Amino acid sequence: MVDATDSLPACDAELDTTGLYCPEPIMLMHNKVRDMQPGQVLKVVASDPATTRDVPKFCGFLGHELVAQREEDDRYLYFIRLG
Repeated sequence: MVDATDSLPACDAELDTTGLYCPEPIMLMHNKVRDMQPGQVLKVVASDPATTRDVPKFCGFLGHELVAQREEDDRYLYFIRLG
C-alpha cells in the first residue's frame, strides 16, 4: 500500500462520500464497483473516520486491493484496485 509520502495512483473513477456516515460510504462503494471492471482503480473521498476501518475490510472481503490510503485535512482518500 502507498503511504502518505508517495504519489497517489491514477484512477478510473471517483466516488465522493463526503458528509456521509456509516454505512452509506460502503453501500455507495458496492454500487460503484458494480459498474467497473477488474483492474480498474476507484478513488474514494470520505469524511467519516469509520472508513479507516471499513474500507480495508471491504477490500479484503471482496478481493480488491487497497493500493493507497491518505488522510488530508478532514478527508480520507482511498485508491482501490478492483479484483
